[in-house]
Amino acid sequence: MELKQVILVRTDLKLPKGKMAAQSAHASVDAVLKSDISVVKSWRNQGMKKVVLKVENEKELVRFFQNAKDQGFASSLITDAGRTVVEPGTKTCVGIGPDIEEKIDLLTGNLKIM
Repeated sequence: MELKQVILVRTDLKLPKGKMAAQSAHASVDAVLKSDISVVKSWRNQGMKKVVLKVENEKELVRFFQNAKDQGFASSLITDAGRTVVEPGTKTCVGIGPDIEEKIDLLTGNLKIM
């Protein structure tokens, strides 16, 4: 079974590339830390596939996060501290998985790649 992780990033924030990379890394790491260790080991052995996808706004980001949690995915919603680009408390990214690629695609397969 192929495993992957997806990171959802809000496009309405128009984050600079460095900020987007940092927020995506936070989402990735935090979701992995919430994942089953045996899944993480298998995912690492497969090359740690990650896909960064676009969501339009906070409402859509939170909806995907809630749906991921409801479906039992390890997931993480990142809220920024507000020290640089965005206001404190801004929800920027969601990390989902790693998990079975087909299962994640049922949730996020309609989103476009960043």
